[in-house]
Amino acid sequence: YSTDRYWLAPHFEKMLYDNALLALAYLEACQATRNSFYGKVAGEIFTYVLRGMTAPEGCFYSAEDADSEGEEGKFYLWTPEQVRQVLGDEEGGFFCQQYDISDAGNFEGYSIPNLVHRRARLFDAGNGSDNGAGGGLGSKSPWDDGRLLEARRRLFAARSSRIHPYKDDKVLVAWNGLMIVALARGAWVLGEEEYSQAAARAANFLLEHLRDNSGRILARYRDGQAAYPAYLDDYAFLVWGLLELYRATFDSRYLEQSLALTRQAVDLFHDGQNGGFFFTGRDAEQLPARTKEIYDGAMPSGNSVTALNLLCLARLTGDPALEKQGIEQLKTFAGTVSGYPAGYAFYLCALEFALGEPLEIVIAGKRDAVDTGALLQVLRQSFLPGATVLLKPPGEDGGRLAAMAPFVTAQGPVDAPVNGYPAAAYVCRNYACQAPVTDPQALAMLLA
Repeated sequence: YSTDRYWLAPHFEKMLYDNALLALAYLEACQATRNSFYGKVAGEIFTYVLRGMTAPEGCFYSAEDADSEGEEGKFYLWTPEQVRQVLGDEEGGFFCQQYDISDAGNFEGYSIPNLVHRRARLFDAGNGSDNGAGGGLGSKSPWDDGRLLEARRRLFAARSSRIHPYKDDKVLVAWNGLMIVALARGAWVLGEEEYSQAAARAANFLLEHLRDNSGRILARYRDGQAAYPAYLDDYAFLVWGLLELYRATFDSRYLEQSLALTRQAVDLFHDGQNGGFFFTGRDAEQLPARTKEIYDGAMPSGNSVTALNLLCLARLTGDPALEKQGIEQLKTFAGTVSGYPAGYAFYLCALEFALGEPLEIVIAGKRDAVDTGALLQVLRQSFLPGATVLLKPPGEDGGRLAAMAPFVTAQGPVDAPVNGYPAAAYVCRNYACQAPVTDPQALAMLLA
C-alpha cells in the first residue's frame, strides 16, 4: 500500500495481514462495481503471496522487510542504466518512459517503476465490456501490453538475482487465518481454484500441526515447532477463514471445524459474567488482568470477528443458541462502540449483518455438475455481504451437512430422486424459503 498522497511510494515492508485485508477490499470492490480492475489487483496480491510468502508446508510467513543491503526499498528500485543493461537501449528506453524511470529518480535518487501517471487509463480499461466479477482488463491497458509484459518478465528475472530483503518466516495462526479468508474469497469471487487449494493447504496444516495433545490451538510455528497457547484472535480469524473456505469449496469438514473451534473458543475465552471474550484463555498464564479488545485498527479485533462468526454460524446451521450469543456479543460492546463508531468498523459489519434481513441460499445439486456451477456463478457475481450460502450435495455428503444444518433436510434437486437433476436454488428470507428455482436468470432476479 502507498505511504504518500500520490500513491507512488509503496510501503516496502510487506505484512501478511495487510495483504490479506487489502485483497479482501479489492475483491469486494470487484463484486460491488463489476469492475475487473479490482479483481486484477487482488490477483496480483495473491501472485506475490503464493510466490514469496508461502512456506513449503503451505502456511504463510509473517512479513518481508523493507531494507536490503542496509537501504530502504533497494531491492525494488531502478536506474535507467540498470534497465538498459537488461533490456537494451531501445526496449529499455521505451520501458523507462512508460514506467517513469529517470536519471533524476522519484525516490531518493532512484526510481520506483510505476503507472501513476496512467492510472485513469488503467481504471477505465477495467470498465470495458466485461460485465463479470472477474476477467481481464481491456486491451488499452499498459498492464497487458505484450511488449511491456515481456519487459517486466525480464526485469523480474534480473531483479531476482539481487540480495533479497529479510523474511520473517514465523507462522502466526491469526495472520494465516486472514490470508485463508482472502484466498478463499478470491476463489469464490474470481473463480480461481488455485486460491482455494492454497487456502485449504494452509488451513489443513494449521489444524493438523498447530494443536497440542488436547486439541487446543497453538499460536506460532517455526522451524518445525509449534508453541504458545493461541489467543482469541487466532481462534476468531481461523474460524472466519474456515467459514470462507467452506463457501469456496463446500467441503463440510470446514464447517464442522469452524463449529468445533467456536465451541472451544467459548470455553476458553468467554466471560460468562460480563459478556464478551477475553484476549487470553482461562488456561493461559495468569495475568493481573485479562483484557477484552474491541478496537478495530490495523486488524479487526477478535471480539468483532467472533461476533460475526457466531451470527454466520447461526444462519448456516439454524441454531438459535449461536444467534443469541452473537447478539449478546454485540450488546456487550455497544456502549463502547457508540462513543466512536468509526474506530470499530468490523464490529459495525457484524452489527449490519445482525440487523439486516436474513438471507440464506441453499443450492441442492452435485458439487461439480454444470447446472450447479451455473447457479453458483450467479452468486459469485453478486455482492451479497449479508448472505450465507450452503451447498447440499446428494448422498452421504448431504446427510453430513443436514446433521449440522437440519433445515436443509427437505431441500433437494428438482425431480429427485429420479436422476438428481437439475440443481435447485432455495432463497430463504427471514427464515422462510421461496419455491426453488433452477434457472440462473430466475435466481438473479430473486437476488435483485
